Amino acid sequence: MKQPGNSLNPASTDFCTLEYPCAYLPGRQVRMFYRYIREADTPFASAVIRRGWRRFGNYFFHPICQDCNECKSLRIEVEAFRPSRSQRRVIRRNEETQILVQSPSLTPDHIRLYNRYHRWKAEKDGWKYREINEHEYYENFVEGAHDFGYEVLYIRDNRLVGVDLIDLLEDGISAIYFYHDPDYARLSLGTYSLIYQIGLARRLGLPYIYLGYWVDGCKAFAYKERFPPEEILDGFPLLDDEPEWKPFQRKE
Repeated sequence: MKQPGNSLNPASTDFCTLEYPCAYLPGRQVRMFYRYIREADTPFASAVIRRGWRRFGNYFFHPICQDCNECKSLRIEVEAFRPSRSQRRVIRRNEETQILVQSPSLTPDHIRLYNRYHRWKAEKDGWKYREINEHEYYENFVEGAHDFGYEVLYIRDNRLVGVDLIDLLEDGISAIYFYHDPDYARLSLGTYSLIYQIGLARRLGLPYIYLGYWVDGCKAFAYKERFPPEEILDGFPLLDDEPEWKPFQRKE
């Protein structure tokens, strides 16, 4: 396979982190590979996401942990997906939820909602909490979007209640990050956001939703198993190699 457009761009920089504690598996250490590209294009983003990478801002990355290969990549097969009974209830609960798709933006409402969500997750699930500032938010979620990154805004009662960051790629949608207002937890906006992505992909003729990483037994990723049929990728193939996605078998 020919290297994608920006893979050899002189403006790109590759580096690796030192090891740090894993957020998903207690007692494990994480090491990440990063590629910083200021002017990434859609072909490059599509190629690396298809091979298990992720994107935040101008940074594309994947784990390179020593003696651990637990992070697998999952993607939803869009055309074959059928909502479950509980997911259909989520759709009904959101009949009055307004949706706006646009280029990623930064407003005081974004910062307030992001920090409120993470304070709630710290109290509810023990997440580590550190307040994000405007510069960090811009660097992670606005910068680097170019012509393929978007945000999906969820509005209820004239309030911003959810933000979903996505990339529209050549063969699918990459789900980057989602956060919501804890006061509207009853709406199950995380589930609804993925259902909306699936509908959007169908309208655009895109076959996959890339969900990012899944770790067997990790509670934080359990929701990713609820959108069958899905495929799983083991490892992070080189850009010269074709990725081998296989059917994902859920444990009963």
